[in-house]
Amino acid sequence: MILYTIVVITTVFAALFAVSRPQMMSGATGRSFASDRRGIGPSRQQLLNRICVSFIFVSLFLLCALRIEVGNDYITYVQNAHEIYVGGVVVTEIGYNLVVKALFMLSGYENYLLVFAFFGFVTIFVFLRSMYDQSDMFAMSFALFMALGIYFRSFSTVRYYFALALSLYSIRHIIKKQYIRFVLVIVFAALFHKSVLAVIPLYLICSLNWKKWFYPLMAAGAAGLYILKDQVMDVALRLYPSYKDTIYLTQDVGLRESIPSLLRCGLVLILAAVCYKEAVRDNKENRMYMNMTILSVALYIGGSFIPMVSRFGYYLITPQILLIPGIYTRIKDEKKKKYVLHAVIAASVLYYIYFLYTASKPGIAVLPYRSWLFNELEWNNVEEMLIYNRR
Repeated sequence: MILYTIVVITTVFAALFAVSRPQMMSGATGRSFASDRRGIGPSRQQLLNRICVSFIFVSLFLLCALRIEVGNDYITYVQNAHEIYVGGVVVTEIGYNLVVKALFMLSGYENYLLVFAFFGFVTIFVFLRSMYDQSDMFAMSFALFMALGIYFRSFSTVRYYFALALSLYSIRHIIKKQYIRFVLVIVFAALFHKSVLAVIPLYLICSLNWKKWFYPLMAAGAAGLYILKDQVMDVALRLYPSYKDTIYLTQDVGLRESIPSLLRCGLVLILAAVCYKEAVRDNKENRMYMNMTILSVALYIGGSFIPMVSRFGYYLITPQILLIPGIYTRIKDEKKKKYVLHAVIAASVLYYIYFLYTASKPGIAVLPYRSWLFNELEWNNVEEMLIYNRR
């Protein structure tokens, strides 16, 4: 817990000195990105950006790569990687399987640590690149990324969070109306977690300028989803046969597990409503992110019976780390802007405390943190557990 908090504080502090690409393009720092390209070399701000972002990346990567037995699915991933290597039956996607085989072949043995390090590297890189290129305020987006536990949760579902990072990255292509590129990015992400295919219709719907008649239609769709839950579950199990006869289908899912996400969505929608005219109505990006939040509420409520509904919901609520800075930077009243900043900081700190409270519970299990560095005993425990489970 202390280690995580130190990493959050130091990396967020470094992010405060970095200026996102949209700000540099607009010349917000006194010298535009375009003008820098005509000069002899990078500006001071560009050099500072590289230093700060590199420090953030290395800090997050090392914490991720040096972990062992941290994350709810850690042992499951190790066992699955073994089955991939020996040609066993697995339910993971072909892209993930090929990467595991390639890394094991390069290592000459079943190097599970390298697999986790590789996916940690690419996932963190894509997330940081998305925030730096797409956020109106990199520091705020990154602070939300850490405070909301998005980074730490990536320790558990490795494949999913890589796909989630790519889905966030793909939004740039929708904004630019590069729909073929958007689809190609999502199809590539589906090679690692096929649930990401759902964002193709969801993101395209959210990119539209919704009319008033769409809201009752969406509410009716959410109600219909719940009414036809048996048929929906039948389709879901056809798409995800690995969930058949598992504990996920016997658990009482309900709305209880989605309450934190719904509360978060409620606060974001209040902010969007208060600043709608000046920051959302005429801004395509912010309007799209707000639509995603509204659609996620309908999904969480109407699809509350679906096991792991949060996996689909996260595709819609993760872009809030872009929406909140997008709203904040467009507020013209300095007093109002100050209140919004204080509210965002307070809510983020409270959410981070809540995350730490739940971080050791089943389903997340990213606490306590363990590292294989200078500790062979931890690695031996994993090996013994694997041998026992294979009997």
